[in-house]
Amino acid sequence: MDDPIRIRGARQHNLKEVNLDLPRRSFVVITGPSGSGKSSLALDTLFAEGQRRYVESLSTYAKQFLERMEKPDVDSIEGMSPAVSIEQRNPTKSSRSTVGTATEVYDYMRLLWARVGRTHCPVCDRHVKPDTVSSAVDRVLDLGPGERIQVAFPLPRSEEIKHELVVSNLRELGFVRLLVDGVQVDLSGPDADHPDDFVVDLTQAEELLVIVDRIKTDPDDTGRLADSLGICFVEGEGEAIVLFSEDRNQGEGKTDFSLLVPDRLLFTEHFRCPEHPEAVFLEPTPQLFSFNNPYGTCSVCTGFGATLDYDPDLIIPVPTRSLADNAVDPWSAPRYKRERTKLKDFGTQCGVSLYSPWEELPKKFREEVLYGAKGFKGVIPFLVSREKKRYKQYIRVWLRKYQAPKTCCECGGARIRSEALNVRVSGRTVAEVSELALEDLALWLRQLDLTSMEAQIAETIMRELNARVGFLVDVGLGYLSLSRQMRTLSGGEAQRINLANSLGSALVDTLYVLDEPTVGLHPRDTGALLELLKKLRSAGNTVVVVEHDTQAIWASDHVVELGPASGERGGEVVFEGTAEELELQDTVTGRYISGRSPIVGAESPRSVNGPSLRLKGATQHNLKSVDVEIPLGTMTLVTGVSGSGKSTLVHDVLYRAAERELGSGETSAKEHLGEVVGQYDALEGLEYVDEVVLVDQTPIG
Repeated sequence: MDDPIRIRGARQHNLKEVNLDLPRRSFVVITGPSGSGKSSLALDTLFAEGQRRYVESLSTYAKQFLERMEKPDVDSIEGMSPAVSIEQRNPTKSSRSTVGTATEVYDYMRLLWARVGRTHCPVCDRHVKPDTVSSAVDRVLDLGPGERIQVAFPLPRSEEIKHELVVSNLRELGFVRLLVDGVQVDLSGPDADHPDDFVVDLTQAEELLVIVDRIKTDPDDTGRLADSLGICFVEGEGEAIVLFSEDRNQGEGKTDFSLLVPDRLLFTEHFRCPEHPEAVFLEPTPQLFSFNNPYGTCSVCTGFGATLDYDPDLIIPVPTRSLADNAVDPWSAPRYKRERTKLKDFGTQCGVSLYSPWEELPKKFREEVLYGAKGFKGVIPFLVSREKKRYKQYIRVWLRKYQAPKTCCECGGARIRSEALNVRVSGRTVAEVSELALEDLALWLRQLDLTSMEAQIAETIMRELNARVGFLVDVGLGYLSLSRQMRTLSGGEAQRINLANSLGSALVDTLYVLDEPTVGLHPRDTGALLELLKKLRSAGNTVVVVEHDTQAIWASDHVVELGPASGERGGEVVFEGTAEELELQDTVTGRYISGRSPIVGAESPRSVNGPSLRLKGATQHNLKSVDVEIPLGTMTLVTGVSGSGKSTLVHDVLYRAAERELGSGETSAKEHLGEVVGQYDALEGLEYVDEVVLVDQTPIG
């Protein structure tokens, strides 16, 4: 059995000379009343010492890039491993970070598309790849046996080269048959030497095809066809054309090729479409599919998937205000008195009331105020003109208040350049697959149909993809997509992503410390989280969890209860052992998990008979035209499984919509610097509300 982690004389914060032996490679739960010292023991002592020792083992150069932690107030800790702390918070603020990049799943997706992706022409949807003699022969044989064909290559036309020189050069190479704009001509006669005597001046032709050979397809004898195609690729600078008759059933009689109406197969050794040479294709590389790499990012949105445009809803945050009451927010500041005067003069000229609510003014006049008219600049052109002073920070911040992200018109929100969207795996682009829910992505990966060669190339990639996506589904995040921005996730979702990353990294003999990972989780999702923690333990790691949840206590291998109360009356070990042993103890936690101390039920709910807020048609993220009624003067609980849309409904839609409608000074919607208000049809009942305040888990200060 492994030696335990021995803690002696821990005095951090309110801990009172705590001595503990925690079993290694086990699932340990530290429980007890709030304020009893659980986090002080797990995070401020165990994790801090493990992290400090790891950093101290590194070179002086590496230390300067890492956070240095103070030594905890403890006499000694033996048997420590490198420590990792996974908190239930989401520190991500960047719009560039997505679920795919944070979990490294998208990195493997880029590899998959670069290695086995098939490039398609955006015009004709043809599979674009460099042809070889072998692949060209196979394609010609698909026409069927006995098919009469002509093998040719295109001759570039140039007015600077004389007709006589073209004929002379072709004769020296042994070519005497040409197709000139679809008409077959013979260069063997003396009349071909002079354009005046010949059928056509070769320098004036639109298309010149040099015929290398005329044969019948024979699957049993492909040598002659391969030789002819090889000559075409050499003499035609990588281009070859096979012409065949549209009349595919001519019998066995001799065919006059000059009378054929030709159809054609085009081949090229270059990475481009032979039928649409104007289309641009890039060699698939992992960088091509990265929206965080300048080579692969969309040139318009620079990899964000959206561009910032001036939003009329942010420019006019309170449409119930009038022009006289500063409905146009950018011109409400004292410094823009001249613009306000021009606006009022323009309104008087147009015959509109300066005291009518903005939303009641004529539509044409509102558009002219926003976008300008003859003799009046307009608010949005005015804001655009101020962008020349963006080098000043206060101007950038001020302009950002009136901008909202709009889906990029170039990439359609895919974030990557259009050439990358021409590459598909099993008929789908990397952007399309990134939009799939992780549950659907896992199924798609399992059913992916690859050739034997492709499967061999992608073996390692597919193994990592299946494992990492499987871990994310196992922790209950199957409803997310790889394209979901990390900053839009809740703290619990971010924590479970970090847990899935830990499983994917396959670390061994590591100490994982988690602070109340089940907080905010639906009971249905708690079981999946605990199974993940057990997987971490089974991989050879020590998992220490600060937790109150009964399910977590019963799932653990070892339980430590601190107490007996909070603050100065806490900080002592009142129990150490298994959950079964804890159930028999006369401690706070023991009495509750055994049922000896019942949980006191809530008071009877208030009667609901007053006014209410009515939100109609909420459709943000995964909300499906939700209608809700929230009674005022009461406490309303919104619950549901993880990912059901609770935060989207309350935070993204209800709060931001109410804040924008009320426009309450410093807390108005423009404070969010252009964050999108969730989509909804109507919000009624705000006349009964004076102010809206959001209280979340964001740290103060």
